[in-house]
Amino acid sequence: MPQYKPLLIVRSALFWVVYAISTIIYGTLSPLLFLLPLPRRYPIVMSWTRLNLTALKLICGIDYRVEGRDNLPAEPTIVMSKHSSTWETMALVNILPPMAWVLKKELTRIPFFGWGLAALDHIAIDRNAGRNAVKQVVEQGKARLASGRWVVIFPEGTRVQPGTKGRYKLGGGFLAAETGCPVLPIAHNAGYFWPREQFIKRPGMITVRIGPAIDPKGKSAAEIIEAVEAWIEGEMVELNKDARQQLALA
Repeated sequence: MPQYKPLLIVRSALFWVVYAISTIIYGTLSPLLFLLPLPRRYPIVMSWTRLNLTALKLICGIDYRVEGRDNLPAEPTIVMSKHSSTWETMALVNILPPMAWVLKKELTRIPFFGWGLAALDHIAIDRNAGRNAVKQVVEQGKARLASGRWVVIFPEGTRVQPGTKGRYKLGGGFLAAETGCPVLPIAHNAGYFWPREQFIKRPGMITVRIGPAIDPKGKSAAEIIEAVEAWIEGEMVELNKDARQQLALA
């Protein structure tokens, strides 16, 4: 409501100060992490996400709950998640086992932030490469899964406004069909509380909902993506409603 706007601005500004300072510190130290093996540098960089999630809770009043943890497979898995905020890029690494993201190569070139990404050996692709980009996802994804890491893909490709849907792309479906690894769909409503490309953070409880794993065996890439999209978008109806109700009462 309007009378809370000054407080929201102050709280959001304080959070961004913490976020910026922590990113500069961790980013400056990240090149040194290449002296360590990946299993040792991974938790160091991930402590940056925990610090900022804690700051987000204490300063901005944004917390989260996870539903469906019992759906997590025991073996390396391909995760396909809704993407509507920066929040899930920090939270999922604290919810799921060690992972590799599929991300735009140019993100690794961003000062400080990108240096931390580069230290984690993610799957950095050239999105302008067309079919070669899909080939990169499959080849590098197979290698990460074989090493025991999970692979996280945002099938819509980029952040979408809450309450909307982007086109689900086939890259993750090809990786699943090729490897036979289970596919785990995840829905969440973070975009309402940490809106895309907005300064203000709105207090509330984010819900992360983990769906049943999808067995890709016997399915085409298109069929796998159709199953992922149907589950995620079906769950988003309820999650969107919950978020809007929270914001209406704030």
